[in-house]
Amino acid sequence: MMQTTTPGQPHESLAQMLNQPTPQQRLSALRAWCRRTDPPDQAGGGGGRDVNNHIHTIYSFSPYSPSAAAWQARQAGLATAGLMDHDSIAGALEFIEAGRLLHLPVTIGLECRVSLQGLPFSGRHINNPDQRGVAYIALHGVPHHQIPAVQAWLKPIRQARFQRSLAMTGRLNHLMKPYGLSLDFEQDIIPLSCWEEGGEITERHILFALAGQLLDQSPAGKQLVERLEHDLRLPLTEKQRGHLQSPQPYRRYDLLGLLKGHLVERFYLDAGSDECPPTEHVTAWASEHGLIPAYAYLGDVTDSVTGDKKSQAFEDEFLDDLFKRLPQLGFQAVTYMPSRNQRAQLERVQRLCREYGLFQISGEDINQPRQAFVCQAMRDPMFSHLYDAAWALIAHERAGDDAGLFSETARKRWPSLEQRVRHYAGKARHDMIH
Repeated sequence: MMQTTTPGQPHESLAQMLNQPTPQQRLSALRAWCRRTDPPDQAGGGGGRDVNNHIHTIYSFSPYSPSAAAWQARQAGLATAGLMDHDSIAGALEFIEAGRLLHLPVTIGLECRVSLQGLPFSGRHINNPDQRGVAYIALHGVPHHQIPAVQAWLKPIRQARFQRSLAMTGRLNHLMKPYGLSLDFEQDIIPLSCWEEGGEITERHILFALAGQLLDQSPAGKQLVERLEHDLRLPLTEKQRGHLQSPQPYRRYDLLGLLKGHLVERFYLDAGSDECPPTEHVTAWASEHGLIPAYAYLGDVTDSVTGDKKSQAFEDEFLDDLFKRLPQLGFQAVTYMPSRNQRAQLERVQRLCREYGLFQISGEDINQPRQAFVCQAMRDPMFSHLYDAAWALIAHERAGDDAGLFSETARKRWPSLEQRVRHYAGKARHDMIH
């Protein structure tokens, strides 16, 4: 399991304790901290307004355990926080308990991939830089009693990805052999993950292992940059060059971003239907179990937030056609990140969501330590409705199968999605106060 802390935080020893190997150890450390401090504001979080529904943990790829993620969210002043791991929900119970201890309202979700084969744009990159015809989607608002069912549903998907990750490691080793680099999947990659506890192994884990090996062999910043540019022939920006040459605690993550942006396409193997089921199958299953299926808007990329995506065109060219089909495919929502896109892009997304009655959700994609938990861009008034959305998710998760945000009961009582969201958000806020 990755034991990376966030240096420079005011409670560095606590940060280390919150990333201990087991959930029991982490929650015990959090309970001890809560006993030693003033009782948290029971109205929610750190008393602010900010929300974030897209926080990754060590169960997919992140420097944070679920306990550490909840604690960091509260330290940042978030009013609510949302779990969002790739192909895993194994951190959910720990995240829920950490939120309870911190009086931080939390939501539970996961990210997965679906096939859009058979649609007019299935031969293109949709919102996935690595594979055509495959899209990332988010399943939000997981009712807590459905967590075991979600874990069971994900099990074969995780197993298929495990086998593909093993094969991709072999392909990467073939590429790196001329440079004296070689990874052992069992010894170098699996320990970076929480695979045995229900977590996922991703391309980031593979490249994080490679980044560690490169840093071990070339610890000096100048030596590392020369090796990357002259031996591996990777193009570095001035910003990347500066980060990698400076003695700072995030170098391995900075190197990971560089490697992901330039190497994945060279060793990537396409995921099959065992990992990426047909869209309609996933959205139908999610809706039947009370989850809210959301299309994850990426948009044409110019400057990547995390430094691991190159400038590239995605779904903007065919966005109107795509959004027209989303309700037909079973989507109830769209999720997007205000910090990732231009204002004009998101004004268009919001207009299309309103046109097709799609619930709007947002969050900042947290998976490396340079990122702030608070999305400053979301404070723009054009995103004010996204605060209610986060609170509505909390009420939805607690409502039960027959009373969720998209249940027949709720639709009959509040036919307008806007009214429904406002009611559920108000209920969640009221419940937190009382």
